Amino acid sequence: MEEVVKSDFSQGSVSRAIMRLAVPMTLARLVNVLYSLISKIYLGRLPGAMHLALSGVGVTLPIIFIIASVASLCSTGGGPLFAIARGKRDDAEAEYIMGNTFMVLLVLGFLVTALVLIFSTPLLFLFGASEDTYPFASEYLTLYSLGSIFVMISMGMNVFINAQGFGRTAMITIIIGAGVNLILEPIFIFPLGMGVRGAALSTVIAQFCSAAWVMWFLIKKAMLRIKLSHMRLLASRVRRILALGMSGFIMSLTSSLSTILANIMLQQHGGDMYIGVMAVLNSLREVAAMPLFGVTGGAGPVISFNYGAGLYDRVRRGIKFQTSLVLSFTAVVSLMILLFPGAIIRIFNSDPYLIAIGIPATRIYFGLFVFMSMQMSAQTVFVGLGMTKYAILFSLLRKAFIVAPLTILLPMTGMGATGVFVAEAVSQFIGGVACFGTMYIVVLKKMRLGSELS
Repeated sequence: MEEVVKSDFSQGSVSRAIMRLAVPMTLARLVNVLYSLISKIYLGRLPGAMHLALSGVGVTLPIIFIIASVASLCSTGGGPLFAIARGKRDDAEAEYIMGNTFMVLLVLGFLVTALVLIFSTPLLFLFGASEDTYPFASEYLTLYSLGSIFVMISMGMNVFINAQGFGRTAMITIIIGAGVNLILEPIFIFPLGMGVRGAALSTVIAQFCSAAWVMWFLIKKAMLRIKLSHMRLLASRVRRILALGMSGFIMSLTSSLSTILANIMLQQHGGDMYIGVMAVLNSLREVAAMPLFGVTGGAGPVISFNYGAGLYDRVRRGIKFQTSLVLSFTAVVSLMILLFPGAIIRIFNSDPYLIAIGIPATRIYFGLFVFMSMQMSAQTVFVGLGMTKYAILFSLLRKAFIVAPLTILLPMTGMGATGVFVAEAVSQFIGGVACFGTMYIVVLKKMRLGSELS
């Protein structure tokens, strides 16, 4: 009975319902981010490799983002539709959405894995690998891609655990992966002498464990479960999942595009060392964005459920609470990074030149980062309410329409590699203000009047 009460987001305090999901998700993100940071510290200190291993793995990030974008296509489409159906008390449709999402995830997952394995070499050189960093990038990506289906199942299906109110269980999914990685990676990298292959292999094993946990829970323990009878694909249902999920897919894909362009321009205007700096900044961004993903991951199902139930006042309260939290958390984390950039960079690599160019790059990159929280909050609302057009528009705006052109143009104006970091900062400000301002006008104002959204 307690599980039923916790999963009914139309009852009790909205903020308490969000925090019940957000706290475990944030803790899980913390563990995962700490693992990611420690992993890069290991790679940055490989004997004889120094920054080359770190830069090599950094080159693989765009491809890893593409793999993650396919998982986002399924999870950001299926998750909110699942929660809205639950809010309407249509549990049968909710289970069909979950089953269809799983099948789509499997089909797309195997397709992406095959494509990455076939085209990995030209892709790595296209995305900024050099003759020196390619061996590290190739070793890492080959092993990682073989286990990418486990990554996608873990990422894509965990949302259905969280959407049922099992925040702690969803947290365990992430902790399992990070925990197994933390144990295996140093063993594989150093005593066994596997280097970056060891980092990739430990990730594959860890994600297999996470995926197995997710599937076991959704088949055996969840209130609404995955069943073979609900995996039969229905074209109209699949279209709804993919249409709404397109925003998450585009956001991840354009992140990959911007990373590709950044690596290319940094290679042209700075070299491998600047790509290493970008790898460090990407890790710091994970830390700064941690509260965003935790809070929005907790708020999303609550907002979707109450929208499905027609409880618009609770939706508005959820949006306001979510926004205040992500703004506060991100401001604090960003301030710490801006105050102590040198000390933070030294955690990853002690090369004096990397630190010298990394300090100003960090201050530029994170100077306007707080506006990212505004976009994340608003984007969560658009996706959570099933507002496909707005969700897709603002997924494209920041990365595709602002970052990508500026990343190419600014270095050519005499700014050099610095222009790549400036492009990111400019996009954070414009994207955040535009997305949140639109959400305020088209969502919050209408919710105040209790009117249905179009």
